[in-house]
Amino acid sequence: MDPPEKAQKRRNAAEPPAAQDGGYAWFILVSCFFVFGLTFGVIKSFGVFYVEIQQYFETTAAGTSWITSITVATIHIAAPVASALSARFSHRSVVIMGGLICSAAVVFGAFARNLTELYITFGFLNGFGYALTWTPAVTMLGMYFEKNRPVVNALASAGECILTFSLTPLFQLLIDSFSWRGALLILGGLQLNLCVCGMLLRPLGTLRDGTYINMGKEEQENLPIEDLDETKLSFQIESEMNILELSAQETVKDCVEDPDETSSLTKTSTSSQKRTKLRTTIQYYVDYTLITNGRFMVYSMFGVFAALGFFAPSLFLVPYARSKGIKEYQAAALLSISAVLDLFGRVFFGWVANLKLVETVQQLTATVILLGTVLLLCPLASTFSELVAFSAAHGLVYGATVAIHITVLPEVVGVERLGSALGFFMLIRSSGGLLGPPIAGFFIDKMENYGTGFIMSGVALIVSALFLLILHQMNRRGQRTITATNTAHK
Repeated sequence: MDPPEKAQKRRNAAEPPAAQDGGYAWFILVSCFFVFGLTFGVIKSFGVFYVEIQQYFETTAAGTSWITSITVATIHIAAPVASALSARFSHRSVVIMGGLICSAAVVFGAFARNLTELYITFGFLNGFGYALTWTPAVTMLGMYFEKNRPVVNALASAGECILTFSLTPLFQLLIDSFSWRGALLILGGLQLNLCVCGMLLRPLGTLRDGTYINMGKEEQENLPIEDLDETKLSFQIESEMNILELSAQETVKDCVEDPDETSSLTKTSTSSQKRTKLRTTIQYYVDYTLITNGRFMVYSMFGVFAALGFFAPSLFLVPYARSKGIKEYQAAALLSISAVLDLFGRVFFGWVANLKLVETVQQLTATVILLGTVLLLCPLASTFSELVAFSAAHGLVYGATVAIHITVLPEVVGVERLGSALGFFMLIRSSGGLLGPPIAGFFIDKMENYGTGFIMSGVALIVSALFLLILHQMNRRGQRTITATNTAHK
């Protein structure tokens, strides 16, 4: 039996820290802002490299698009790994490691001799590094903020827009000055700033009983391994272990006259306790029970179809504009215009979501349908002014969608399961991110028209909205059940 002081210390340490919604939380927001920009901002700006790489290796649109799709898919697939590593070590160390991997991968990609080497370096390795940086940063942001989470998520994701706006013309200038290989070398150095972002991710702590509790890796090392394991698992194991112990004790009392049977039952109880501890340990790092959550799985299917249409438009916008006779820098400017309206859409509609005028799922459904409609209208644009109007509309609605689609996740599973839920959501969504650009590229090669890629993306997004409608109905049914239960108890 542990002393009361030791047991109380473990209980205090295991209690989930309260969100700060201020103070050092703003530094977490700044870190997450640049993580968004140096990951998804770079991916959206990659359309500038697209034409140069396609011409250099003399390949097809589908072949070149695999670079981006492998990057996006790896981010999604490796997200649960990033969540588990963050739980085992710390968010800070995982993000720093991810930044080093990203930088090395892009530098190696600058020396690629064929597309396969670009798939491995800029695609797989860079995507894995992105997963190790983005997933822990977003998880930490959700932990530090609660009251203003929609607005904060919008502000953090605005880093993607601002860096897309800045990097797109910069990449075009670097390509003209140093070729696409030299531009990738400079990008590799730029991505070392992800390590700086990781250093800002101080583990969330709280004050309890006059003692500052911080469960980061640094302070975990000061605890004995036994205490650390019990601290992490105390709340999850306590109830299950108590039930097992009580059950075993009652059975042993009934059979106390038979020593052999008592010994056998004691061994069985010990074995059950070990299995319970192993199961809860695994669940602490990767909460696999999420796959039994119907609402989470429906929302994940929305993510799959939405990912089919999220990434292809930004990849093919510059090539589409150049196929219409638009000059290089004007075509690159379209991404910058889209990024500016994207920024406004994220901040404004994140603020609207924070007002809670309507349910977040309803707002997301409306923006997704509108985004799909805008993409379906893209092939009608052929002049620069028309493409400017399309880029502005697409950026605005895309920003409105991205600002709140992650915010819905803690509403579906609860903030205490956000780390594992985000990892599993990204993993399930990976199939859409992997197949979206190549499928669009396949239609482009067959039809010899970049406009067909936008049509495919629009259809996928409208289909994804159907799953949001299903989720909304499930939410309403659950609310009616809760209301009926409360009324019956009264």
